[in-house]
Amino acid sequence: MDITVQWIRTSWTKESRGGEAASRRNAAPVGFALSHDAASFAHVIRMDERDGFEPNDSREDLSKVDVQLREADGRLRVLPRVQPLFALPPRQRRPPAVRLIPGQWVRWQLNYRFSSALGIRGWSYWLDTFNIAYGPVNTDVFLSTPTVFIDERGPLR
Repeated sequence: MDITVQWIRTSWTKESRGGEAASRRNAAPVGFALSHDAASFAHVIRMDERDGFEPNDSREDLSKVDVQLREADGRLRVLPRVQPLFALPPRQRRPPAVRLIPGQWVRWQLNYRFSSALGIRGWSYWLDTFNIAYGPVNTDVFLSTPTVFIDERGPLR
């Protein structure tokens, strides 16, 4: 069965925590149209503060995406991996994996906060958005409302 993955990473520093830069960051899309070969690779989009949050897209092997995908019994089990615990903002607990049937898709969002090892540099942040569809899809699937939405974002302070 087809599995379509789009991974969007938005990165910023404290410079984009407020004002006009934060408005540009908050206006960044959480879904993009796919290329025609998206079923064989992950569609990866990076948006960074340094580039004014302009999308830069590439293709990655599905195994390099930070998400566990497992097919069983006609369903796709989806569970994003989390980065090292020191990077996570406080969260209650992780939600369980999502099990998609053909024709469904999930949007899962996680955010992170980092400091340099010695605390010399300021904080940096990123937001990962995973759009994952199970079964054949149109190129504009991730521009619509997801079947399942998991918001695992925590406070960034």
